Amino acid sequence: MTTVTVVTDTSGDEQRRRGLRQMRLVALALLVLAAVVYVLTLGKDGVWGFVNAGAEASMVGAMADWFAVTALFRHPLGLPIPHTALIPKKKDTLARSLQDFMGDNFLREDIIRDRVLAARISERAAAWALVPTNTRRATDEVVGVTVAALHRLRDESVAGLLDEAVLPRLREEPIAPIAGTFLGEVVRDRAHHGLVDLAVSEAHRWLLANEETFAAVLEERAPWWAPQRVNEVVIKRLHVEALAWVEDIRDNPHHHARVALDDLLTQLADDLQHDPETMERAERIKVRVLDHPQLLETATSLWAAFRTALITSLGESDSPLRRRIEGQLRSFAEHVRDDEGLRGRLDGYAADLTTFFVDRYGDELMTVISHTIERWDGRETAEKVELHVGRDLQFIRINGTIVGGLVGVLIHAVTILLGR
Repeated sequence: MTTVTVVTDTSGDEQRRRGLRQMRLVALALLVLAAVVYVLTLGKDGVWGFVNAGAEASMVGAMADWFAVTALFRHPLGLPIPHTALIPKKKDTLARSLQDFMGDNFLREDIIRDRVLAARISERAAAWALVPTNTRRATDEVVGVTVAALHRLRDESVAGLLDEAVLPRLREEPIAPIAGTFLGEVVRDRAHHGLVDLAVSEAHRWLLANEETFAAVLEERAPWWAPQRVNEVVIKRLHVEALAWVEDIRDNPHHHARVALDDLLTQLADDLQHDPETMERAERIKVRVLDHPQLLETATSLWAAFRTALITSLGESDSPLRRRIEGQLRSFAEHVRDDEGLRGRLDGYAADLTTFFVDRYGDELMTVISHTIERWDGRETAEKVELHVGRDLQFIRINGTIVGGLVGVLIHAVTILLGR
């Protein structure tokens, strides 16, 4: 198997290396101190006998724990003693054990679900999105992804999709119930209001910028016998009234024209689902449209024009469409923040999705651990592990020295008592 060099973080590893070196010196200093005390008190009785016994036991504990800690990472003193250098020799086994441990104790459906639900993802996301800068940032991200996708979507691909999948399917399915259900949901959720706002805003902007075109269209339809001056006055008045009417619709969300449109769409949605005559007319219209020889070409051209207009509108930093997207994001975030039931459903969906991926791909995900560690070089793996945990392991040596000394004193005391 090909081995790879373990990548190190030079700044963090240098700090860990200094800490490991310091703790090694402390453990070694205690061992040397115990040895010096042992030599100085050798052969003495009384209190010094206790000190000598403690120092002797401290040396034994220090050396034993030094051997145990060192044997994890390398052969002590370079001697190939059995069951030493465990990490370099057993890294593949350790990798598989770590993989099994992580899979059995962390990637469990109940644990994952509890953690996802406890994270309150929907609540946090809503709070984040309600910050104005974050709303604009989210809008920019949505717009950026949409524009990139639109640029990558070629007209030939859209034409192929329409010709091979969409149009044949439309011939087979009754269009009226589907259209009626969809239209009913749109009206019920008021999702069409954004499109109405956009259309009215664009109409108002067009009327402002194209007064001459507006006048030319009406002048063509004016009576031939009407004086030119009268035509000009009437057309100018019509332009003013049209601007005022469109502006009133734009600014008043409860305008009677908007209400009439909602009523019309609601009735149409109901008729498409329940009125046989309307359903039959819808099917006849569908057949005539699908049988038209230029349908595919027209649909592709409409798509190209729509895509160009959409990209242009999204590219304008203050376009009505971008403002509408930002407003919808903010409105949805407010709805999530205020509706506890919706938050619960969204968190439940997130938990279901996460557990689905864990159940389906958890085993493959865990193999990343074993495959990665198996590719590491054994010696460098041991050095890397020691660099991260070696400092704490030196406390085993320190504790072994201290505890060994205390046990030595205790054993010496028991020996004296039994000797009496």
